[in-house]
Amino acid sequence: MAETDQEKTEPATPKKRSEARKKGQVAQSREIPSVAVLLCSMTILLFAGGWMINQIQDIMRFIFQRLDNPIPVTGQMHHLFILLFQKIIVLLAPLFLAVATAGVISNIAQIGFMISGEAMTPKFSKFNPINGIKRLVSVTMLVELIKSCFKIFIIGCIAYYVLIAEVDKIPAMVDLSAWQLLLYMQRISIKLGYYTCLILIVLAISDYVFQRWKYEKDLRMTKQEVKDEHKQREGDPKVKQRIRSIQIERAMKRMMESVPRATVVITNPTHLAIAIEFERSMYAPRVLAKGSGKVAERIREIAQANDVPLVEEKMLARALYKQAEIGDFIPVELYHAVAEILAYVYRLKGMAHTTV
Repeated sequence: MAETDQEKTEPATPKKRSEARKKGQVAQSREIPSVAVLLCSMTILLFAGGWMINQIQDIMRFIFQRLDNPIPVTGQMHHLFILLFQKIIVLLAPLFLAVATAGVISNIAQIGFMISGEAMTPKFSKFNPINGIKRLVSVTMLVELIKSCFKIFIIGCIAYYVLIAEVDKIPAMVDLSAWQLLLYMQRISIKLGYYTCLILIVLAISDYVFQRWKYEKDLRMTKQEVKDEHKQREGDPKVKQRIRSIQIERAMKRMMESVPRATVVITNPTHLAIAIEFERSMYAPRVLAKGSGKVAERIREIAQANDVPLVEEKMLARALYKQAEIGDFIPVELYHAVAEILAYVYRLKGMAHTTV
């Protein structure tokens, strides 16, 4: 039984998932951002490739036009480098922005927005060579190696079949202008990229499913861990029961201490007892104590010891016990019945004072 309890067979609790997320442990596939970046790059090249080629021509023209000029002074060189740098930024900005956006969105889509300070904190245990060797021979690294080899094989096959179909066109390329040659290379690159993306999308989905399965497996808990966490969250049932029993005892003590102040105790006659208080300053009678069985017996004993009248009224006692809580004023529908009891008690007290 002890061995069975130590097996991690229980799904992770929300608390453990939250703690794992704070540590940066999430179900994340590295293939999805890679595919998203590649697909986005191919799309940018498809729709903005012509514009990018024109920008490259402008940069080359900008450079070659200045080769015939005398060597510029230092200030002019600085100015030329700034202009060249600006042109390169304009050329690459759309591609960089698209790639960065694709990478961010693909990661947020997997794990949501998350900043984990603990995950970014350097740990000296990672520099331990023994731990490094263990990571190298782990199942995770084996899976990553298989994925990498599979990707290289797939990309190689796609490149081979795409390029082999273009072999017959290579001799005719000698008659193409530089512009036509660039457009041809753009078309082949995009074709190769999209075919590669189709295969990598399937691989990315499979990898995400695997990473999700592995994440859930690693987060599993033993039955004892679930019990311990439940105790920490809800409190030990034995402690809670003890606290509740103490609270009940204190409430019972306070209730019994209030019985001597009662005006009358209505009984059933032995099963129920309800202590009622009424003064002229109160707009309605109030229940000071109530109970059944042993508690009712104790209420009657305290009442008798403090000369509180006991009045037997079965139906009224049952109604008060069910409808009125301790400390509450009696329900409106019971005013008349209780008023008759109070009048009777006041008459008894009046007769007692007259006799004295």
